[in-house]
Amino acid sequence: MSNTETLVLDFEKNIVEIEAKIESLRHLAETEDVDISQEVSRLQQKLERQLKSSYTNLSPWQKLQVSRHPQRPHCLDYIHALVEDFTPLCGDRLFGDDEAMIGGIGRFKNISVVVLGQEKGHDLDSRIKYNFGMAKPEGYRKAQRLMNMADKFNLPVIAFCDTDGAFPGVEAEARGQAEAIASSIEKCLQIRVPLISVVIGMGGSGGAIAIATANRVLMLEHSIYSVISPEGCASILWRSADKVKEATEALRLTAQDLRKYGVIDEIIPEPLGGAHRNPQATIERVGDCILKHLKEMLNQSGEELKKRRTEKFFKMGRHLAEAK
Repeated sequence: MSNTETLVLDFEKNIVEIEAKIESLRHLAETEDVDISQEVSRLQQKLERQLKSSYTNLSPWQKLQVSRHPQRPHCLDYIHALVEDFTPLCGDRLFGDDEAMIGGIGRFKNISVVVLGQEKGHDLDSRIKYNFGMAKPEGYRKAQRLMNMADKFNLPVIAFCDTDGAFPGVEAEARGQAEAIASSIEKCLQIRVPLISVVIGMGGSGGAIAIATANRVLMLEHSIYSVISPEGCASILWRSADKVKEATEALRLTAQDLRKYGVIDEIIPEPLGGAHRNPQATIERVGDCILKHLKEMLNQSGEELKKRRTEKFFKMGRHLAEAK
């Protein structure tokens, strides 16, 4: 995982200053014979207090910023850490391959699985390569192909959602973007194997739902999941980018709101200070949570898995309608 890009969030300035002081003292200890243990201990305690103060009550706007942090672990980071012998499978057998949609087979905790997910990249070159995680129709058709394969060989499917949304370009629309997303959602509902989806950063619009219509939908604590991006919502409702914070509040896109409304099944706690401060611990927590839910479903029949998945989303629609 590359950490070449550093981003300081507006509410993290005090935190970053303390971290810089600690790093400076450690560097001093390496070059000069001085005892810094007491001062470092004092600063570490101050840092922990500041992190707890800042991250205990994040606003939806602040959570949105954290979910977009470039140093959060991305799809391939999870795959490389959690899936042994991962073999990428490319192409939709109709048009071509879409690198924004990762797909393949491997072993998760000694269980053979099919893995899907959107990859954003960590720097400019990789983001261009993966199209900033925005898949085109061939990406969603690749996902359908791999879900069909999973169904045929009785392999559970694990999906990592991290996209601002499906690619909105003219060429994507010309190749049937809306149909590809709708068919991918339909395929999620049809397969007779366990399907677990984890929103690890941005769960944006139909681009995320296309691989998140799952038996279990999990979300990291500071990730977001929404029908439209806050910027898109602000431009439609208020016709002004200045209203993006109001849009973020109105969309109810945080994991905490979505758990309350029954849209997701579990919130995975992030390390203190967010996933970008401790990617490895975050990945381990996600792996443990996936394994727990997967074990609960492995002995269920294909028909039962399909039926429960369908009922889950019908129930979700009724629940949200009643909540209005």
